[in-house]
Amino acid sequence: MKLPAWARRRRVEREMEEEIAFHLASHAERLMRAGVEEAEAWRRARAEFGSVAGQKEAMRGALGLAWWDDLLGDVRYAWRALRRSPGFAAVAVASLALGIGVNTAIFTLTSHLLLSRLDVPRAAELRLFEWTGDKKVAVHEMWGQWDTLPDGRTTSSSFSYPVYERLRSAKTGLGGLVGFKDAGRVNVTIGGAAETVRAEMVSGNYYVDLGVRPQMGRPILPADDATPGSGAVVVISDGFWARRFGRAKNVVGKKIAVNLTPVTIVGVNPEGFTGVESAQGSPEIFLPLSMQPVVSPMGRRSLLSDPEMWWVQILAREGPGGDERKTRAALDVALNAAVRSTITLGAGESVPRIALADGSRGLNAGRGFAKPIYVLMGLAGLVLLLACANIANLLLARAEARQREMTVRLALGAGRGRILRQVFTESLVLAALGGAAGLALGYASRNLIPALMANSWARNPWASGFDWRVFAFCAALTVATGLLFGLAPAWRATRTEAGAGLKETTHTATRRAGLSGRALVALQLTLATMLVAGAGLFLRTVVKLDAVPLGFNPDHLILFEIAPPATRYPPPQDVLVLRRIEEAMEAVPGVEGATLSAIPLIADSMENNGFVPEGAKKDPAHPDASTALLNVVGERFFPTMQTAIVAGRGFDGRDTETSAKVAVVNEALAREFFGGRNPVGRTFTTNEFLTGKDVVVQIVGLCEDARYARLRQEPPALFYLPYRQAYGAGGGMTFEVRTRLPLKAIVGPLRRAVQVVDRDLPLIDVRTEREQIAATMDQERLFANLSAGFGVLALVLAATGVYGLMAYTVARRTNEIGIRMALGARAGQVMRMVLGEVSWIAVTGVAAGLGAAAGLTRLVEAILYGVKPRDPVSLAAAGVVLGAVALAAGWLPARRAAKLDPMAALRHE
Repeated sequence: MKLPAWARRRRVEREMEEEIAFHLASHAERLMRAGVEEAEAWRRARAEFGSVAGQKEAMRGALGLAWWDDLLGDVRYAWRALRRSPGFAAVAVASLALGIGVNTAIFTLTSHLLLSRLDVPRAAELRLFEWTGDKKVAVHEMWGQWDTLPDGRTTSSSFSYPVYERLRSAKTGLGGLVGFKDAGRVNVTIGGAAETVRAEMVSGNYYVDLGVRPQMGRPILPADDATPGSGAVVVISDGFWARRFGRAKNVVGKKIAVNLTPVTIVGVNPEGFTGVESAQGSPEIFLPLSMQPVVSPMGRRSLLSDPEMWWVQILAREGPGGDERKTRAALDVALNAAVRSTITLGAGESVPRIALADGSRGLNAGRGFAKPIYVLMGLAGLVLLLACANIANLLLARAEARQREMTVRLALGAGRGRILRQVFTESLVLAALGGAAGLALGYASRNLIPALMANSWARNPWASGFDWRVFAFCAALTVATGLLFGLAPAWRATRTEAGAGLKETTHTATRRAGLSGRALVALQLTLATMLVAGAGLFLRTVVKLDAVPLGFNPDHLILFEIAPPATRYPPPQDVLVLRRIEEAMEAVPGVEGATLSAIPLIADSMENNGFVPEGAKKDPAHPDASTALLNVVGERFFPTMQTAIVAGRGFDGRDTETSAKVAVVNEALAREFFGGRNPVGRTFTTNEFLTGKDVVVQIVGLCEDARYARLRQEPPALFYLPYRQAYGAGGGMTFEVRTRLPLKAIVGPLRRAVQVVDRDLPLIDVRTEREQIAATMDQERLFANLSAGFGVLALVLAATGVYGLMAYTVARRTNEIGIRMALGARAGQVMRMVLGEVSWIAVTGVAAGLGAAAGLTRLVEAILYGVKPRDPVSLAAAGVVLGAVALAAGWLPARRAAKLDPMAALRHE
């Protein structure tokens, strides 16, 4: 392949020299053969050939090299101009670096969360199974994600295992159906040391149908997933292999314990493989789905044979040229048959319908962050626009100072296109410097946002990496930025008239340039007002959430999970060991109260169960209408959490495994099911978890309302059952310990108390209740922190713009100010004149910013809490702050103008 001329410049120049020499020598030789002496022949040859330099220039033009020469010349000139103005260059590059760096850092997170694909062969062919159902859908129990659509329908990606088996055997035109399930945190014991790790359960065909080969050992095979409880094998991730085994070559074949069940490591996943749950982070261990009763016991019969619980996610590979419409129709038929053959439909209940989604990103855990990330991208874009306006204003000021240079260029024959190219080249050189600094800043801060969203008790899976998309984005943003802020000076340069420019004085030039400069500063104030108003809204959201009444006291509370393995503690032994641990906790010095619950409060977790008050009947057509949220707790739950009992009593030692079933309900449930009357003494029917049978429970207490899953949600209808009467520990329980000792001081004694009961039971996810609540507010705190940072940056850029414009204006109007002062103007009048100009610019910019903010903040209404999008406090505060900053930035130039010596000003030119 022949390279272009500019890529082989030295060779082309040498060939040009050789060709010109050949032509001159040939013509001189012809003249000498005609009888002309040698010296004369050479003289005539050179004269007839013409200018060698001109010929070379023509040849360079024909080859396209002249354009490159002009460009390199423009770049060198721009670089020299920036070196002559180091202050301007530093301010401009710093502004661009901040704007481009912020956008690069946020795009890095966007790319990682929303664009990354699973590291499997032909990931684009993967399809994720989902279903949708109406309000009467025959799916009542789910373990996994689900959403309620605006029209009231339910959608989910979870299927029961019996349904999965029937879909896998159906002919649907897809490849093998891969089943998987995030098993959450499990206890792993290696060499006597216990820790908790993330686990994923997968079907036996998982590795074969995905086309993933372990880097060591073998994958999980269909034989490992044959029967429930079999398949005591595990494949570990590359990261876990490095962290826990130091990449030892003999790891395959080692025995470890998962929830105290011995398993054998049979393989190590390839580096970069994250499973199919998401592309953002990998589970540490992978086990067969057949291990579900051991790894994730649910306190009743195996979920592998349970048709009621929908929990398995399904991926399949679509072949090239497949008809998705036909495939979906075949799957609908198969799902309908599978549902009808595994469960009995109630009166009026409907069968869900299948849907196929893009599976190249798995379940894509980042989808929930899509809207927040787009809002952050918008805020970062406003910061960059603000920086561009700032630089455009600085460039306009420089353009005025270089006006005579441009008019001389025009007078000497330069075309307006040539001037335009020179101006844009200078802008792009400046943008390239800012872009390089911004890329470095973006790289340095790439993990800042994941760190803000991390919690203190778990490893952060959100580490972001740079890839080609980030570099391409930064390069495109740099070029676009250079063209954007170069528009104003380029437009000014092309409007210059050669004759008029040579005769024009600096005074008239100043007046003509002032309008565009003021407009850009007003634009800066507009953008800054929008950013500060947005920061005010997000900060007030956090303040409002922090002030939400919880219904319990979160101070001095420590939380942690304990999960007794079902293999060692099947029901009812799991309840007995929890009782022993609870008593051991209460005996620890410094502990004021200890309890436990199935659902930790304000942890984005919830559980519901049937609730049919006495005298009412369950509606088979609307089974969800007879349910309420549930929490299973210890007998000291209410005094430990400091939740008040309004009527009746809480739980105590009378409520044992053999006594009558009792419950405590909250005020919201009393309002919903009992019309607000005191329900103490009434009974209701619910489902017993172990057997699934209906049981009658008596209400013995009424407690105050407390927030349950989220701060944003009002306290729901909720009933509490004592764990000694409810069911087995299932996947474990959360312990709540009230103590005034610091976390680090109490963890050791608590851990030793548990080890006295069972040395193999670790404390999982130790944190305070305040940390737990903060973890559910990560998005709100992220917005508050970043928007506050953007707001401060916007104030700095706006102040710089106002100061730069007024300082330049005062300097250019020195002669005029001198005349005013010579004619009797006092210093205060001059200062008021300058500040009056600042005030008009500030009023215009702030008013436009408040109007734009009032309109655009509706886009973030779903993210706000307790604050309206047009919150007058936030808007008014933004207006006052920007006005004060503008006046403060204009005060120094105004003070300088007021102190001018009239005689020196009159001599100034």
